[in-house]
Amino acid sequence: MPTLTTNCSNNYGPYQFPEKLIPLVIHNALNDRTVPVYGDGSNIRDWLFVTDHCRAILAVLEKGRTGEVYNIGGNSEKTNLEVVRTICTILDELVTPADRESYTSLITFVTDRPGHDQRYAIDASKIKRELGWAPRETFESGIHKTVQWYLDNAQWVENVTSGAYREWLERNYDKR
Repeated sequence: MPTLTTNCSNNYGPYQFPEKLIPLVIHNALNDRTVPVYGDGSNIRDWLFVTDHCRAILAVLEKGRTGEVYNIGGNSEKTNLEVVRTICTILDELVTPADRESYTSLITFVTDRPGHDQRYAIDASKIKRELGWAPRETFESGIHKTVQWYLDNAQWVENVTSGAYREWLERNYDKR
């Protein structure tokens, strides 16, 4: 069977479920809740903006060689603590923190999960070399767009975090 396979690094951007690190940090900070960081925050991840991931998949579909595997990465390795501090700094610029100097004061270090990987990385040189694909967004530009999206779409976040979306699915989902 003719196949194309892709593997990617951590995605982020609009519509990400609020349990994931980036939307969780935004949501907790805006609601004056602690911002949990596993261990000492030194775990490293490569971050890929979601629209760059979509563009990469399209490039693989259009130009990829049957049977090949393509790794898709953002070329943006950051520690979890760097990511959280960056988000807090952006929020400080866009939304005046209530009763504090900075949202970074909400950062709380929590016990890391047993066996949690210290680093996730991906070598995306093949997709660049063979298909000419590279991410358009830097982490800095993508994270600004992401934070602004969550600020502009607070009702969507509320519907997801409250569970209201489940009721909508139950009313509108075709249960054939």
